[in-house]
Amino acid sequence: MAIDPSAVVAPTARVHPEAVIGPRCVIGEYCVIEADVKLGVACRLEPYVFIKRWTSLGDDNAISAGTCLGTDPFDKAFDGRRSYLRIGHRNTIREHYTISRGTQPESVTEIGDGNYIMSSGHVAHNCRIGNDVVLASCALVAGYVEIEDQAFVSGGVGIHQFSRIGRLAMIGGSARVNLDIPPYFMYAGTRLTAEGVNLVGLKRAGFTAPRISALKQAYHLLYDRSLSLEKALERIEHEIETEEAKHLVAFIRSSKRGICRRG
Repeated sequence: MAIDPSAVVAPTARVHPEAVIGPRCVIGEYCVIEADVKLGVACRLEPYVFIKRWTSLGDDNAISAGTCLGTDPFDKAFDGRRSYLRIGHRNTIREHYTISRGTQPESVTEIGDGNYIMSSGHVAHNCRIGNDVVLASCALVAGYVEIEDQAFVSGGVGIHQFSRIGRLAMIGGSARVNLDIPPYFMYAGTRLTAEGVNLVGLKRAGFTAPRISALKQAYHLLYDRSLSLEKALERIEHEIETEEAKHLVAFIRSSKRGICRRG
C-alpha cells in the first residue's frame, strides 16, 4: 500500500493496496478508495467519500462528505472498460457530489485547478472543466460539456450535452442551457437569453475599464438585431482589437450548436 508516512488515514477508512496516497493527505472516517487511485499532496477527504478506480487528484484538493468521484458514466454505451477522471489542484468539491469517468475506453473527464463546486450536483462523462470555475449547488452538467476558465454557473442550472460555456460567462439560477454560451457575458431565464456584460465577474478578474468598455462594445454588436451573426462578427474583428474580442469571435465561429441570442 503506497501511503506516505505523513498521511493520516482514519481507522474506519478502506484504502486499496494499489492506491497511492500522497504526503500530508487526510482520509476521513468510512472513506473508500479503490485501486488505481492517486491522491497528490495535502488532499483532504471528509467522511464517507468514495473514490473509484482510475481517478487521480492533484495537490491540495478538499472533498466533502458523501461525494463520489470517478463513477461509471451514466451512459448506456459504457461497456465497463478503463476510462479516467483527472482532477487538478486546489479544487473544493462540496457535499454529495458525483463526477463520472469517460465513456469510451481510455477517454477522460477533466477538472482543472482552483474550481469551487458546491453541493448536490453532477458532472457527467467526458466533460472538460477549466480553472477557477464556480458550479453552484444542484447544477447538472451533462456529457461532453466544456466550461472555460472563470465561468459561473448558478444553482439549479441544467446544461445539455455537448454545450460549451465561455470564459467568465455567468449563468443565472435554474436556467436551461442547450446552446453555446459566449464568454464574458451574463445569461438568465428559463428560456436562456443574453442579459449584458458580466461586470462583476470581469472586475473581480482584474479587468481594467478600457477592456470592459471594449467588451460592452462587442456585446452590443453581437446582439444588435439589425446585424446578422456573421456581420456582427466581422465588425467585432475590425473594430475591436483586444484579446478578449479575438477569443469571443473564435469561440462563436467554432460553435457547432449555435449560440444563445438576445431575447
